[in-house]
Amino acid sequence: MPPRPSTILRPGIPTLMPGVERYRVRGRGTTVVKVAAGDRVVIKDVEGGQLCEASFVDAGGRFNAAGLGVSFARPADGLLEILGRDEDSARRTLAALKRRNVDPSGAQALVLFGENSSPGASAELTITLDGLLIVAAPAPPMDLEEQNTATALELLITRSTIERTYVDMLPEPMADPIQDLRIRAARASAYFVRAGEFIQVIDVSGRQCTDFQAFSARKVDKGLDLALDATVTRTLLGRSYPMPGLPSKAFDRDFEPLVEIVQDTVGRHDAFATACNSRYYDDMGYPGHVNCTENFNDALAPFGIAPRKGWEALNYFYNTNVDHHNQLYLDEPWSRPGDYVLMRALTDLVCVSSSCPDDIDAANGWDPTDIHVRTYSDKETFSRAVAIRMTPDAEPEMTKETAFHPRFSGLTRNHVEYRGYWLPNRFNNEGPIEEYWACRENAVVMDLSPLRKFEVTGPDAEALLQYCFTRDIRKLSPGQVVYTAMCYENGGMIDDGTVFRLGQNNFRWIGGDDVSGIWLREQAEKKGYKAWVRSSTDQMHNLAVQGPKSRDIIKQIVWTAPMQPSIGELEWFRFAVGRIGHFEGAPVVVSRTGYTGELGYEIFCHPKDALTVFDAVWEAGQEHGLKPMGLEALDMVRIEAGLVFAHYDFSDQTDPFEAGIGFTVPLKSKTEDFIGREALIKRKENPRYKLVGLDIDANDDVGHGDTVHIGRAQVGVVTSSTRSPILKKTIALARMDALHSEIGTDVEIGKLDGQQKRLPARIVPFAHYDPQKLKPRS
Repeated sequence: MPPRPSTILRPGIPTLMPGVERYRVRGRGTTVVKVAAGDRVVIKDVEGGQLCEASFVDAGGRFNAAGLGVSFARPADGLLEILGRDEDSARRTLAALKRRNVDPSGAQALVLFGENSSPGASAELTITLDGLLIVAAPAPPMDLEEQNTATALELLITRSTIERTYVDMLPEPMADPIQDLRIRAARASAYFVRAGEFIQVIDVSGRQCTDFQAFSARKVDKGLDLALDATVTRTLLGRSYPMPGLPSKAFDRDFEPLVEIVQDTVGRHDAFATACNSRYYDDMGYPGHVNCTENFNDALAPFGIAPRKGWEALNYFYNTNVDHHNQLYLDEPWSRPGDYVLMRALTDLVCVSSSCPDDIDAANGWDPTDIHVRTYSDKETFSRAVAIRMTPDAEPEMTKETAFHPRFSGLTRNHVEYRGYWLPNRFNNEGPIEEYWACRENAVVMDLSPLRKFEVTGPDAEALLQYCFTRDIRKLSPGQVVYTAMCYENGGMIDDGTVFRLGQNNFRWIGGDDVSGIWLREQAEKKGYKAWVRSSTDQMHNLAVQGPKSRDIIKQIVWTAPMQPSIGELEWFRFAVGRIGHFEGAPVVVSRTGYTGELGYEIFCHPKDALTVFDAVWEAGQEHGLKPMGLEALDMVRIEAGLVFAHYDFSDQTDPFEAGIGFTVPLKSKTEDFIGREALIKRKENPRYKLVGLDIDANDDVGHGDTVHIGRAQVGVVTSSTRSPILKKTIALARMDALHSEIGTDVEIGKLDGQQKRLPARIVPFAHYDPQKLKPRS
């Protein structure tokens, strides 16, 4: 028999046949795609209950239902409502229509699905004409009580011609381009960009690397070729490469910023080594192989820039890294078809971009393809964003601003990407220590909108949650909240979070990860439960108001109906539906919950009402010393309070007992079966690890992943750590071998290699601060 071919599994990439493409249509959003006659289209209502409008524009610029293979359509009211809003998908769809001289006012659509459609319901169409497909997911603004959220649709297109032309593969421009440059495989091109203009570098086919280099044009005119310098950039940013946000600039050798990264759909590149050069291929046994450095030299020669033996660059889409042994290594790129990096020129630039010719290793997936560069006017506006895939096989979504961002951004520019949103990290003037003390002594307000929310409804909603969560959901009354864990069959944790009971068959699950909603949906399908699990994160944003004076603030601004508890009557882990100010005010849901270890509340509202809610909180809070709080200070208070954080204090490798939240698994009182029950019974009887508190007798920094030792042996690992202002010492949470977890045990935290430097520590009870939870109960 001949040798077997290599078997490669790609679980993080959708398993699609050649010629099949997948797109995501965001709830209350649109997606526009070029299609051709014979293409087959499948539209899927992933979560169920979502209306869909499918429209077609023919080559003559007319809305024409015949292009969808149907003879009827109605006015596309939902599409027109979406196009009337100032948001990204609307702007891109309008731009695509404008480029084809299409009047959107005459839009017609085929209507699919609706409020009673089942999760996974699908419709198939065959395109009969060349043109433009527009798919919209219209919905009204969500009512917090009715749970009428808007969810995503999935669009699968099977192309009638697998070998599509380069032009057909190109994504729609982000705006009207100034330059449209195709850089063919194994080539490079130089181009001029004016200050303020935008540069979009696109990986058209996916898994293709490109080197980017830039020079200040005024310095080039003086005979200076001070190129963008990766070493200077790394030094000034403290990062391996720039990314959207504060660490966005790339600098030349004079420390002058040349470009800033505005958007990045990959987020993984490198700037460790030079662009490929002749010596690399010579040493590999391929003398004379085309290379990026010589391509750069040829492209830059007309600008009078001297050739080099090796050009350093921002190496976009490259997947190289430095391992724990300081060895530089490479693998296939992370980029997928259509991925891009968008930059803004900070001065007039001479730029050069390549399509890397490396076909002798995995750098380009063994198959070099073309790169495309577009430039846009400085009059365009593009939000700062990096792509995030909440699950490995998900389509990328660009970082969003929460509805509270206009207020918080006026108080700080220090935002970080958190679970697909920009959140404040620390605030101007106050800083994390002052924010911390405000939380402990007065009150703080913070944005927690990225928490994942799911509306769980239907006659089997209770049965589904009873089966999927460790807590006894049947014991919840409407208006009550419970903190719970969600586990795999082996007892490993998927997520933790809270369940709100809104009615007999109405629940809201609030966790940290999209995976938990997908898991609930999968279990409902597997068990045949009549239940819908529909995401509502984008339809419900939330503020946390925490601290000893939080009740005084919330009481001033929230009105509740007589059948609801007033804020003063609201007990721990209870919620009320109310209004801001009065009977006609903005609707809100207020829960007495939090993540700080203090008395506190969370206020949930629709994004359209967010500024009204924030302004009411802010104004009422001034007399009570209210401060804004960012993620840095939040980490300090939650570690003191012994509140666990996903991917730090627990993962799918730890069970709730090992994560320090064994109280969420009432094995004696909850007699019904739930996922992981049998495994958790065995794990509780034979514990491997225990989460403990550590008091550290040193002022050195301690970090997540630091090892914990008794003598030479490692017996644990630090999961979270902070310098506690109120306790005046460094504290930590650590996962310890159960045999070495007794309170009072002396241990040492390993630094350097764990043996050359140690910090003395002692195992103590956690939470370090208010272990009886007297403050949030107060």
